[in-house]
Amino acid sequence: MNRWNLAWLIGIPAAVIFGLTVSFSAPVSREHEQDYELIRLIAEVLNEVDHTYVRELNPDQRRQLVENMVTAGLEQLDPHSTYFNEREYKSFGRKSKGKFGGVGVQVTMDRRAGALLVSSPMVGTPAYEAGIQPGDMIVKVNGVPLDHKRSTEAVELILGEPGTPVTLSVVHEGESVPVDITMNRAVIEVPTILGDLRRPEDPKQWDLMYDKEKKIGYIRIVEFDEPTAAEFRKAVADLEAEGARGLVIDVRGNPGGLLTAAVEVVDTFVSEGTIVSTKNRRPSQNRNFSAVADNDLMVGKPIAILVDRYSASASEIVSSALQDHGRAVVVGERSYGKGTVQNVHPIEDGKSALKLTIASYWRPSNKNIHRFPEAQESDDWGVRPTKGYEVTLNDDERKAWLEGRRARDIVPGKSGAMPDKLRARVEGPFIDKALDVALKYVREAAEGKAK
Repeated sequence: MNRWNLAWLIGIPAAVIFGLTVSFSAPVSREHEQDYELIRLIAEVLNEVDHTYVRELNPDQRRQLVENMVTAGLEQLDPHSTYFNEREYKSFGRKSKGKFGGVGVQVTMDRRAGALLVSSPMVGTPAYEAGIQPGDMIVKVNGVPLDHKRSTEAVELILGEPGTPVTLSVVHEGESVPVDITMNRAVIEVPTILGDLRRPEDPKQWDLMYDKEKKIGYIRIVEFDEPTAAEFRKAVADLEAEGARGLVIDVRGNPGGLLTAAVEVVDTFVSEGTIVSTKNRRPSQNRNFSAVADNDLMVGKPIAILVDRYSASASEIVSSALQDHGRAVVVGERSYGKGTVQNVHPIEDGKSALKLTIASYWRPSNKNIHRFPEAQESDDWGVRPTKGYEVTLNDDERKAWLEGRRARDIVPGKSGAMPDKLRARVEGPFIDKALDVALKYVREAAEGKAK
């Protein structure tokens, strides 16, 4: 169905039947005949509801019925295509600018479980500080079950005015009983480039030189937003100025973000060739994103990139490109497999919109990234660790790592004082098996001893 027909359909459902009477009295081309048949199907459903449903629907309820039809149909296509009504579209516009009142979680809708699946809590946000973890299932918001909610409706329940409380009922990965976690909403605006530990003299700044003796840098990318690439390139340049001999990039738990940011991050290290390509249903619209010559940093220095099962989309573009170009080894576990492109198409004169999957990402090696519903474990999708660098965690190890990682990100008060219990968490032992493997590779490669 073309965009004009769909906009007309959901914009004035009350006039559908009359419009069809006129339309079908005139000849139509074979090209549009099926479109009209589909519109007539919706019109007949509305007509039947109007005349025989147990109670009369008011105009708002009739529109909601049609919106639900559109939304349910789109979400059956794939988990990333949906419809934004006027309220949701305004909210989407606010969030796309990088500031909104919420708790700081990246989520997708798991319709089988009737819950929001947390792809990643955003570092430094209320959700992150409250203990929300990647893989958590949010089953209720303020006591309201999500099992019959659309993804956009569920997210709207979480958003709200900064400073107001919200309670999420979550089921942690590996557990079965939900727990209630209450936090205050805040203006969500966080940096996307982080390190492992903050600078003691300025806790707002990260110390990116992880191993000061061997001169090995460490950079975490938690999301790919507009400023990410420039901030990343500056961080790498600063490390080189400090004499860095190698680098570990960490995109574990990174849900993705902007394609352009991912391309520019890869371009920091790759001087030629394809970084990623997109394939559309129309070959003429396929795109190829290539590296820019003489744009490299860390030339000749070893790089390892950390991924896990929640590394998705843009983080998979970066890790697969660096792997395919032989520029980095990939350490950890197989990535998520989210390799599709979504565009937002305004309709109804910009009052509402459709978010539609329009293309898929492909690696420089021309292998597929996206994990389609029918995909098998043996198929090509996502990013697998470089052979010999696989690191898997059991549930207890993953939980301990997440708790330790969160503790290391806590910023003490201005005086540096904190409760003894909190200090014990921050200063306690931290085991990061995957990072240890990555550091071992980079150290040995810098010395010329890597396998």
